[in-house]
Amino acid sequence: MGHTNEPGTRRRAALQNARLYVCVTARRDRGDLREFLHAAYEGGVDVIQLRDKSLEAAAEMEAIEVLAEVAREHGKLFAVNDRADVALLTGADVFHVGQGDLSTEQARKVLGPDVVLGRSCHSTGQVDAALTDPGLDYFCTGPVWETPTKPGRAAVGLELPRYAADNAGATPFFAIGGIDAARVPEVLGTGASRIVVVRAVTEADDVAAAARALRTALPA
Repeated sequence: MGHTNEPGTRRRAALQNARLYVCVTARRDRGDLREFLHAAYEGGVDVIQLRDKSLEAAAEMEAIEVLAEVAREHGKLFAVNDRADVALLTGADVFHVGQGDLSTEQARKVLGPDVVLGRSCHSTGQVDAALTDPGLDYFCTGPVWETPTKPGRAAVGLELPRYAADNAGATPFFAIGGIDAARVPEVLGTGASRIVVVRAVTEADDVAAAARALRTALPA
């Protein structure tokens, strides 16, 4: 990407090594966000994104400040979804957008060159666009399987991560959507080596053990 600033270099090196990415809500129903985050990172999660559409900005900021603190304790990456203002104010390592969110140029204008920028892709055309976008650092392909976390979005199946694996070259990409430990071998069979999960970790009785099982199943 041609960025030489230290934070950007460090973050991009960590992204290259990242295999397991988890999205989590603020867990207000359980009141255990900090404990969850420690357990997930200890179990081998590389990136955690706080994604909670039910929160207003102040409450979201508060939860992300907790995430930022725990991520730094573990030397891991943390991500903010959709809101560039929140990403800027919390010093996010990673900013993730969907197809209908800010353009790459807009996000870079707000956040500068050092944040790691990712985008969700649901079709081969969107993957092609991501691969020709010099400002993007990674992308996600999915949902591979239908998932209640994305109601109404049809599954793209294993073909999209297979297409991405065949075309991505050195660009990191993550398969997402309905992935759990039992389905990891199918995902790896496409050539993908990185996954995003939600329920497989967030609903686990033993968060660290669930994360460890997933991380162990992925390439080193």
